[in-house]
Amino acid sequence: MASLRPLAVIAGVGNGSGTGAAAARLFSKNGYSIALIGRSHGGDSLKKFADELNSSGGNAAPFTIQAYSPDTIKSTFAAIREHFPPSSSALTVAIYNTAFGAWKSFLDVTPEDVQESVNVNITSAFAFSREAILAFKQNEISKDTGKRGTLIFTGATASIRGNVTTSVFSAGKHAKRALSQSLAKEFGKDNIHVAHAIIDGGIITDRTRGYRKDPEWEKDLDRRLDPESIAASYLYLANQDRTAWTWELDLRPAHEKW
Repeated sequence: MASLRPLAVIAGVGNGSGTGAAAARLFSKNGYSIALIGRSHGGDSLKKFADELNSSGGNAAPFTIQAYSPDTIKSTFAAIREHFPPSSSALTVAIYNTAFGAWKSFLDVTPEDVQESVNVNITSAFAFSREAILAFKQNEISKDTGKRGTLIFTGATASIRGNVTTSVFSAGKHAKRALSQSLAKEFGKDNIHVAHAIIDGGIITDRTRGYRKDPEWEKDLDRRLDPESIAASYLYLANQDRTAWTWELDLRPAHEKW
């Protein structure tokens, strides 16, 4: 595996301003090829982001999907293997950064909300994990880290605590956390590292800027999370050696109020 270029697959990149994009930039700078998975929202933002990475000396490719489902995840990984052949690339990092939430009073939650949460937060997370772990099992054990691969899930405050209007989001996040813990226990013996990151607070992104409309919050580094800092923690997880693996990180701003 030492002669192969490491590959990171990142699901949930958005418009390039959040955690998934920050992780893609950082892993790209550290020599990883990058496979970007994201939903199509009527634009070509995923391709533009891949072009950005490539113009900076990276090796990235976009894989746009219409919706998250097990079949779509399986076919997307097949496309990734075709673009980044195992003969030249080794999938060593997989980040599941996507989620679905509907912030509503429980009696306003629709069956469609629940089904979409199940699709994105549970069944597709299972499918993503399966594809990543199968790929990791083909790798030799790294001499540097003692691992075959690292699977990272992005969690939230809702992963461990429900609240008003978060029934759909929290149920999905709880499930993802349980999945990550189960996988960590099952596949650690195969030298596969599984980690879960609780993101406990608001992250500065284009989306949060849009709905918060709070310049003071944007400027106050004590009150909000930075995607680049989260990405640095993900790279730290990927580089941990087998003698001290983290299953769960809890990341929060200095003055969090959650």
